[in-house]
Amino acid sequence: MQFDQVLLEAREHYQKQSYRNRCYVQTANKIDVLTVPVQQGTTHQPIRDLRIANDQPWQIHHWRCLQAAYGKAPFFDYYVPDFEPVYRKSWTFLFDLTNELLTICLKLMRLKVNLSLTEWYDKTPPVGLFDARSRINPRNAPETYVFHQPVSYQQNFGQKFVPNLSIVDLLFCQGPAASDVLLAGLRE
Repeated sequence: MQFDQVLLEAREHYQKQSYRNRCYVQTANKIDVLTVPVQQGTTHQPIRDLRIANDQPWQIHHWRCLQAAYGKAPFFDYYVPDFEPVYRKSWTFLFDLTNELLTICLKLMRLKVNLSLTEWYDKTPPVGLFDARSRINPRNAPETYVFHQPVSYQQNFGQKFVPNLSIVDLLFCQGPAASDVLLAGLRE
């Protein structure tokens, strides 16, 4: 939302314990981690080439979790036609899956962002480019957020707001107002 053009890093090496293959959703009893399993041997492998470990029923687990967590959310039925096909399709590469989900979320948020993929990896990007590759990490404390400070909104479970959940939480709970919630938390 803050930048006219965004370069998605397609050539970096896969980083374990990051958001590259996981997200968090709020269920009735806890925060659940939805992880897309990846094949072993990921050390020094470009993210673009990382294969999903499809010997595990991760799609069934993810979809059932989303239905249980958000089936009664105000906008779940409205957005389900956009997300359900993703969980019915067979995916080979993690990058293709996450790129499809990003495209869907941008469309549903009505955000027109000029996205491009990097063609090679630069450890130090050219002068003038803002490098956010390592800034979005589950281990970062809330005060280190670069882009966004979470803004409270009505969620599906509990009275206490839980920040930093997947964008689907915001979409399923707030619908078309999701963009306004994100705008309210932008950091200048």
